[in-house]
Amino acid sequence: MERRRFLQGFVGIAGTRQRPQISNAVEHASKTTPPFLQIGGKSVAITLTSISEHTFRLTVSPVAPPSEIHLETDGSLVQNFSRGPAFRTELLFSERVIALDGAIRVRASAAPLAFQILGENGHAVQNVKVDSQTAAVSFNLTDGPVFGLGEGGKQFDRRGTLDEMHNGQGGYRLAINGSRVPIPWLIGSAGWAAFFHRPYGIFDLSGTEGKFIANQAESSLPLDVFFVVAKSPTTIMREYARLTGLPEMPPLWSLGYQQSHRTLASMDEILTEAKTFREKKLPCDTMIYLGTGFCPSGWNTANGSFDWNEHVFSQPKEVLDKLHHDHFRVVLHAVILSRHLYGTARDSCELTRFDEEQASCYWDAHRKVFGLGVDGWWPDEGDPLDAASRLCRNRMYWEGPQLDRPNERPFALHRNGYAGMQRFGSFLWSGDVSSTWETLQTHLPVALNTGLTGIPYWGTDMGGFVPTKELTAELYVRWFQFGAFCPLFRSHGRAWRLRLPWGWNTGEIGPEEMSNPAAVLPDASQLHNPDVERICRKYLELRYRLLPYLYSAIRECTQTGMPVMRALWLHYPEDPLAIARSDEYLWGPNMLVAPVVEKRATERKIYLPRGDWHDFWTGERLTGGREVARAVDLETIPLYVRAGSILPLGPVRQYVDENIDEPIALTVYPGADGSFRLYEDDGRTFDYRRGAWMGVDIKWQDSSRTLSLDLVNGSRMLPPTPRKFRIVSSQTERTIEFAGPHIEMRS
Repeated sequence: MERRRFLQGFVGIAGTRQRPQISNAVEHASKTTPPFLQIGGKSVAITLTSISEHTFRLTVSPVAPPSEIHLETDGSLVQNFSRGPAFRTELLFSERVIALDGAIRVRASAAPLAFQILGENGHAVQNVKVDSQTAAVSFNLTDGPVFGLGEGGKQFDRRGTLDEMHNGQGGYRLAINGSRVPIPWLIGSAGWAAFFHRPYGIFDLSGTEGKFIANQAESSLPLDVFFVVAKSPTTIMREYARLTGLPEMPPLWSLGYQQSHRTLASMDEILTEAKTFREKKLPCDTMIYLGTGFCPSGWNTANGSFDWNEHVFSQPKEVLDKLHHDHFRVVLHAVILSRHLYGTARDSCELTRFDEEQASCYWDAHRKVFGLGVDGWWPDEGDPLDAASRLCRNRMYWEGPQLDRPNERPFALHRNGYAGMQRFGSFLWSGDVSSTWETLQTHLPVALNTGLTGIPYWGTDMGGFVPTKELTAELYVRWFQFGAFCPLFRSHGRAWRLRLPWGWNTGEIGPEEMSNPAAVLPDASQLHNPDVERICRKYLELRYRLLPYLYSAIRECTQTGMPVMRALWLHYPEDPLAIARSDEYLWGPNMLVAPVVEKRATERKIYLPRGDWHDFWTGERLTGGREVARAVDLETIPLYVRAGSILPLGPVRQYVDENIDEPIALTVYPGADGSFRLYEDDGRTFDYRRGAWMGVDIKWQDSSRTLSLDLVNGSRMLPPTPRKFRIVSSQTERTIEFAGPHIEMRS
């Protein structure tokens, strides 16, 4: 009786906000042996909480009053989402249907504990069962490809795999698939998704039924899972952002070309190489310097050190000033030595004791070097860090720089992270991969699943970090072309002189860093190839011309959670052939990119989804809904633009801030109606949060061949005013002036 009165005190507690009518009554009839729910012989309570009309939270926890239930967080959630349960009980006499926000209904039953998730029109979206002994969760996998689970892993469609969710460089096939940044977010292409917040565990997706099993080192309870019910992929991505946060705007310069270095010979070499970029007119924004410890001579004295290497940076402030004068940003490599990190950069740090595990103390070690004018950081290592520590590190490199430069967007390129890292503007690269064709092929699906897991700012070491005999001029060019269509556009690796755009025509590979270089480095015949620089120039210039389009796609990402590198499923969820395609992707909303990833390829097969498409290089118009074969040579990768698109192209710049008095070209691709929102701000500060941004909605009506431009409400014209645009279509080309709020013209 005492237990019965206790239950009546808190079963079915309503949340504080308005909700639809909820069937949460517990049958109190005169049953003598109520069916209390148990996991592993212990009494548990189930709680269903509405998060939105598309998302709810399922929690299975040991019995306790609600005030005593505390779900520990690792920092992945943007808030605790504990505004009160819509349904809570410790016992189920019979099957219950619980109505949550929107159209979501959950049919709950005991023995076994099971939840059928119903969507619109009562359609069964997912069936979830919780094992009565282990709390292992099983769910259906028979409704199409399953995406997500973070960076790395075996394949695009995660079905057929056993993923132990190991983090870091020790993950599955590092040389080919790259580092593993496991994130327990699964997307079912048929209209469901799930974020397993607690506990950490293993995903067994090898059968027709998926299973989530808690790690042995983790308690299986409480079980805390967020389920999303939505047919629209954009809604699913937005709901994940609701849980873990939206990405932050990076600085514009971080989207330009980044040149990474290894062993350095002298200060003169550093400055001469930078001058060479400008003299050759090869666009570049960032110089990245590795630390001593992973190479004989880097920017500092040892791993973990913040002391300059005097052999090459004898006058660090002078070097930084000269690089800045030539419009280069400087990013430095940093290695964490501790196995745990806690707190924030804004916490106080005890001056009497240095605690390398406290974020504020660890960040203080950066500040003297940062104060000389360093622009960003490359945090390496950290594989032993747990999820909370990895997020703590991501956050530190976002908040720490703002202590000294509060109105400057930070930049940090990480090797580790976790769900929610996007809230801290974190970039991620795929780790120390090998220079092979298989690695390049595998990195396309790796990139797409990384983006589908909420990490939009991603890239790889172009050419592969560890040289092999497969590292040829051809492989490097193909990787460079792929890198031009990744958010992070960085060349890095051993044999580092071959990572320079002109490096394949110098006869040099750089200082030897391997025990048997003859076995793994290109032969001499590869080192005098003038075509590499010419082709790299072509894609460098294209990347910089596309910056207005890319930056606008980045802005959309920060507002919706849609990645920049988009699996075709995101725009064509009703097309099975598009959903399954992992070797091509949409770059922003309108460009289709099909990198060439086969040796000596002369043809590339591409699937064009429904609608008409225009070949970016030739202008040829093709009908979609089919696979086409496109002839390719070494300097060409297939690029297509959707009919109805308006593609903004800027002038070629040597760095993103170069002032060139040429208008943005708005190229119209006819064949359908279309629209595009062009976004601009100063690219450096947070002033856009205070209204200092410009949005121009550009619309094309194909039947009347009418183009209109409208200044977006809440934005304002940025200089120069009036703004000149060059309108380019198949029938006309002319320059117009736009000062807002509206202009319309016939083409």
